[in-house]
Amino acid sequence: MVCSVLHNTRNGFSTLREDPQLDELMEFLNNLNNFEKLGVPKDAGTDSEGGFDLGRMRRLMGLLGNPQSRFKTVHIAGTKGKGSTAAFLSSILRAEGYSVGCYTSPHIQTIRERITLGRWGEPVSAKALSHHFKRRREVLERAVKLEIGCLSHFEVFTAIAFSLFAEENTEIAVVEAGLGGARDATNVISGSDVAISIITTVGEEHLDALGGSLESIAVAKSGVVKTGCALVIGGPFIPSIECILRRKASSMSSPVVSASDPGNRSALRGFCEVSGIPRQLCDIVLQIEKDFDLSIELLGVKLRMLGAHQLQNAVTATCAALCLNKQGWSLSSGSVRAGLESAFLQGRSQILSSEEANLLGVPGATILLDGAHTKESARALANTLQMTFPKAKMVLVVAMANDKDHLGFARELLSVGDLDAVFSTEVDIAGAKSRMTSASLLKSAWLNASREMNMKVLDFKVADSEDQSLQAAGIMESRSILLAEGSLLACLRAADSYWLFPSMSRVLK
Repeated sequence: MVCSVLHNTRNGFSTLREDPQLDELMEFLNNLNNFEKLGVPKDAGTDSEGGFDLGRMRRLMGLLGNPQSRFKTVHIAGTKGKGSTAAFLSSILRAEGYSVGCYTSPHIQTIRERITLGRWGEPVSAKALSHHFKRRREVLERAVKLEIGCLSHFEVFTAIAFSLFAEENTEIAVVEAGLGGARDATNVISGSDVAISIITTVGEEHLDALGGSLESIAVAKSGVVKTGCALVIGGPFIPSIECILRRKASSMSSPVVSASDPGNRSALRGFCEVSGIPRQLCDIVLQIEKDFDLSIELLGVKLRMLGAHQLQNAVTATCAALCLNKQGWSLSSGSVRAGLESAFLQGRSQILSSEEANLLGVPGATILLDGAHTKESARALANTLQMTFPKAKMVLVVAMANDKDHLGFARELLSVGDLDAVFSTEVDIAGAKSRMTSASLLKSAWLNASREMNMKVLDFKVADSEDQSLQAAGIMESRSILLAEGSLLACLRAADSYWLFPSMSRVLK
């Protein structure tokens, strides 16, 4: 078994350029502040003088005719699990036949991935996105001028997404918050237009931008709660954090449904293969009696997205579907099952096909792509690898942004059994190098983590030339973990040659 894990920051590993039809849109957006490239300013997501100005977003939407008021929205916030929960819920709604708009971020290969439309869940076409932008460009230019250039890339693209949803007669939109919740551009949606709110998890990511503590992060994310609208919480949360969320909901007269309710008996039963791709067999049994009377029993659900954390995201989405059902959105048990089983998201425990492995130059490998970039998500990935490939040896290819916890991330993945090697490399972050961590600094974090954990390691630099093989370096006979650095292509080549020896197998993350 070869498991290849090419880890990046979810939107950095791509050699594709946008469709030429989007040149005009991308030129416009690239002239705006892009905090995915630049990094998020301190206190950006808090109710402070340094926080994002939601007023400018309201003024922008006003100029566009407030399209966000022409459909109902499910608004999702959370540290981790937002995108997967959105994918699950959107898929459930589409399985019932609704015309669904889904807005998520960031993207992997094309910005079109952030907007899906209609009953099939395909990314918006380049032609439709370009046409829509051109017809609204004059208004957008006026808005940028009125705000003295302060409108950001994310704010403008969010406005375009909402405008598209309205134009396409979307019945319900599933919208992922970008940062926090209270000050996020997506929070321009008024309470009367929100069907339900969801908070998936609360963890220590973007600490500086969200107030510096786990509690301040919870407060920021609770900003998506709207008066009288049900709140679905994923979790599990530590008691103090759940108390903050429930207290905010109570102050807004919003009923709360917990995916971690003691009445829920969901479990991962094992794994199977469908068309050669691993799936996890799960039972989802919910019986919720507080605030709402909700129940469902789904046995033997085959999820494409792997890991216990993805089961939790599926349970959260199912709770949301049951809440929508109570509001009159007809969602049958069959549609819930079908939606969960067909849900898929790039870069989330994604196993590439053999054809895709061949294109990467690693034929015969099992290649797992995942966008984990916190210690919590690294722990979830480590658990997924151990459950899905318990006997596989692994090689990791890792690249990360410079504002992540590299040491904590490394500690979690070093706990995976039969880890052979870690290749650190570099990729652009959101198309730029300003947030990129150098391969050498990233390798240093792994070296420090391995020393803390008393692991034997070999420190090696991957050569870009063909004549320096791993075997020649004398490392193939060693039982130590290889820690190496180099360019992306050199690391892929080295990982591939590493696996060719009979005792080795690989995972590109």
